[in-house]
Amino acid sequence: MPREFNRTRRVNEQLKRELAQIIQLELKDPRLGMVTVSAVETTRDLNHATVYVTVFGVDSTPQVIFLLNEAAGYLRNELARRVHMRTVPALSFVFDESIARGNHVRELIDEMNIQSENETN
Repeated sequence: MPREFNRTRRVNEQLKRELAQIIQLELKDPRLGMVTVSAVETTRDLNHATVYVTVFGVDSTPQVIFLLNEAAGYLRNELARRVHMRTVPALSFVFDESIARGNHVRELIDEMNIQSENETN
């Protein structure tokens, strides 16, 4: 696993905060639903950023990811106005499956607990 530097971590957090604010307040597309930026990972040279998002309130997550990737140029331009960096990274949006995976694990644990309670009774 590559070592993550403090500067990269700070840049990732700053980009995450700014993107969340821009998406929530300035993108007015009703097809987006409620989008949450869960993480941003930039390359070492800060030329590319992968933005992990979760989507609530909309059934078609692939469409939301497509819309965000279509708006990546606008979002990058807005980031350039807000963040003082020599180059603003190119953005690509992907669905963050960690929340769905966490919910699935929680459901499995709940089922195991119910089964063990039924076996003891």
